[in-house]
Amino acid sequence: MKEKIEALLNEVRSLTASSADEVEQMRIKYLSKKGEISQLFNDFKNVAGDEKRIVGQMLNELKNVTQQRLSEMKEAFENQVSAENMVDMSRSESPIEFGTRHPLSIVKNEIIDIFSRLGFTVAEGPEIEDDWHVFGALNFPPEHPARDMQDTFFIEKNPDILLRTHTSSVQSHVITTQKPPIRVLCPGRVYRNEAISYRAHCFFHQVEGLYIDKNVSFADLKQALLYFAKEMFGEGTQIRLRPSYFPFTEPSAEMDISCDLCGGKGCAFCKHTGWVEILGCGMVDPAVLEACGIDSKVYSGYAFGMGVERIANLKFRCKDLRMFSENDLRFLKQFDSAL
Repeated sequence: MKEKIEALLNEVRSLTASSADEVEQMRIKYLSKKGEISQLFNDFKNVAGDEKRIVGQMLNELKNVTQQRLSEMKEAFENQVSAENMVDMSRSESPIEFGTRHPLSIVKNEIIDIFSRLGFTVAEGPEIEDDWHVFGALNFPPEHPARDMQDTFFIEKNPDILLRTHTSSVQSHVITTQKPPIRVLCPGRVYRNEAISYRAHCFFHQVEGLYIDKNVSFADLKQALLYFAKEMFGEGTQIRLRPSYFPFTEPSAEMDISCDLCGGKGCAFCKHTGWVEILGCGMVDPAVLEACGIDSKVYSGYAFGMGVERIANLKFRCKDLRMFSENDLRFLKQFDSAL
């Protein structure tokens, strides 16, 4: 009896099965009423009295080990079937490739991140605006020739409703509803009635910044822009400011950065000047502050604005501006590594 139990115990411990049906056949073979283990229990009555305790313990161990082994194999097959039949409700009916961040979004977010380190927060506004927020509040008198600098899409006349030509209109909303200190960044899409070509489009994207507080100087503006240029284009980047004109800033300037292709020595990209223009800036005109209800004798400020496409061109060397809006996947997939 002991030898039979030992043999069966070794046999059970090494059991394997290739299907749930095989497991069931093993259960019948060992544990059914006519199974081998049940037969041993039936023969237990013939065991000598002095061996009953030991043999009984061996039989119980054999039965427990067999039940446990069969249960393990059965559970393994049940889990396998469950996994095969499981339906992932989050899957689409057809395979979809992972998308990529748009290059303009990559650049815009990087600009926002850099200026956020200087304390700038993001402000947004409507793309359809009235004339006062786009022009009037920013020192554009009704018949001023500066309005001709931006060929505007008008939607309605009297009163004039239009597609904003710059995100400075968001700044108009901010400075008429908030009190200084004000430090905001205004990203968004703008529209101008221009011929579409490889270097111009009827819509594009801007990021404009505004800082108003007591004792804000042009030196503060220069330092903020130098920090931005080095963070965006590299620590070795230099800047220069050239006098310019914008109706809402005085004095005004355009900012160039040293060409990172030639190191400022001159190449075709920078037109052999060693410099590349990237943005316009200046001190907020006191007339703009007064028009928006801020005392220009107490507060001063600076503003700047840049085209996102322009910065993207400098970073990614895209020669055709139209590529940013054509949604060609072959073009967009190139920017996986920029994330």
